Amino acid sequence: MIDGRRVTHPAPDGAPHARTLPRKPHVVVVGAGIAGLAATTGLAERGVSVELLERQEYLGGRVGGWTNQLSDGTYVANNRGFHAFFRQYYNLRALLRRTDPDLERLRAVEDYPLVDAHGRRDTFRGLPKTPPWNALAFALRSPTFRMRDLVRLNAVAAAPLAAVSVPDIYTRLDDLDAETFLTDINFPVAARHLAFEVFARSFFARPERLSAAELATMFHIYFLGSSEGLVFDVAESNFDTALWEPLGQYLIGQRVRLRTEVSAESVSIGGTRGLRVHDSTGGTIDADGVVLATDTTALQQIVAASPGLGDDGWRRQVWRMRTAPPFAVQRLWLDRPVDSDRPAFLGTGGLDPVDNISVVSNYESQAAEWARAHNGSVIEVHSYSVGEPPDADDLRQRMLARLHQLYPETASAGIVGETMMIRDDCPLFSPGTFADRPTVDTPVDGLLLAGDGIRIDLPVALMERAATTGWSAANRLLATFGLGGHTLHTVPVRGRSPVLRWLAGLDRRAS
Repeated sequence: MIDGRRVTHPAPDGAPHARTLPRKPHVVVVGAGIAGLAATTGLAERGVSVELLERQEYLGGRVGGWTNQLSDGTYVANNRGFHAFFRQYYNLRALLRRTDPDLERLRAVEDYPLVDAHGRRDTFRGLPKTPPWNALAFALRSPTFRMRDLVRLNAVAAAPLAAVSVPDIYTRLDDLDAETFLTDINFPVAARHLAFEVFARSFFARPERLSAAELATMFHIYFLGSSEGLVFDVAESNFDTALWEPLGQYLIGQRVRLRTEVSAESVSIGGTRGLRVHDSTGGTIDADGVVLATDTTALQQIVAASPGLGDDGWRRQVWRMRTAPPFAVQRLWLDRPVDSDRPAFLGTGGLDPVDNISVVSNYESQAAEWARAHNGSVIEVHSYSVGEPPDADDLRQRMLARLHQLYPETASAGIVGETMMIRDDCPLFSPGTFADRPTVDTPVDGLLLAGDGIRIDLPVALMERAATTGWSAANRLLATFGLGGHTLHTVPVRGRSPVLRWLAGLDRRAS
């Protein structure tokens, strides 16, 4: 469905194609993750010459896919783990529709149950889609949230959850951490593990390290700001084949020059077009525009190696960006199937170190094919925010033990193949950092930023923030070239309920 209250953000006006310009602009996009691919698509479709640099051998960034070889010689598809493509990810889905108009390469996951250490289970199946009835129904049927808990909630203090306005919510709540905020509103501890920690850990941070404003914005995006519901889609095959290889071919058809295994070392002002990119091959590229769509560490490295780029205030903003604690993804190819009633995705609360378990062979075609051929299963175990630095062997054993506890049939299964990835390249949205976060625009003419760690004052998060900043970076450059941009969409930019907005106003006046 499409939410009738979704907000349209019109595209900048301009000429339809660069062929009408005296000179075709040339842009370098650094990073072929979601943000970089969106920026590249937005520019190339208007006839701009684009050169896309990607340091990996595959597209998709942190949502990329590749092939591994197991010890028995079998080649298997692999990636960094489960990603949910929610229906309210309008701008990401618009990107995917370039090669899959009906999104047939995505498949719906109708439910993703949540379980805590006491065996209590929540589910999103069958919830109404219209706010606020979706959140109310979830709360009332949850075994961790009882009617007396609802009565005990501090309604005035909790009202900002249901009256989110971006960027105003950051002025109100960004200095507070999510854990303290939930305590202040008397949100029950048991329900906190399931209803909120699942979302907090999507940012790879424990609630005490996550801005309350980010939590409130997520609550708005997925619960009270959208009637798309909590149903999401997953890629029907590995990310490379389902998503990015088709998009890469589409971009080549748009005359984009794709250069994998090449990174940008620095950017300088000058050259024949205003900006010059120095790449890892020792070459230079003169450009009318540059979009840096990298992860935080790579962005900091590029800026540090570019001493003449930007003013001191902006450079400090980039330097102050932080990455979230490490997370781990363990993928197991087992020689026996899991029980047939296991869900594709199980979220957990209070069951450290595991945060979710995915039965990949239940939804990904390559994994399902391997499972059929070996009468087995492919399982993914996720551990978010595992601590700094984690002991990989100890973490592996604890993740296996928790898997065996939750899915006992896996304890007797043989491990045919296993990969264990520990990464620490996701942005951290800690309390008090929003105001100082770098935005899509920079002090340098023609230089733009994009990515899920970049500030944009719209209600978007995670993969959708990456896509939205990428499209926005393209729109900014297109406007400077006199070309028309691309229309964006988001969930409503403020809470839908007048009563709850009034309560939120009481809280503001009281403070």
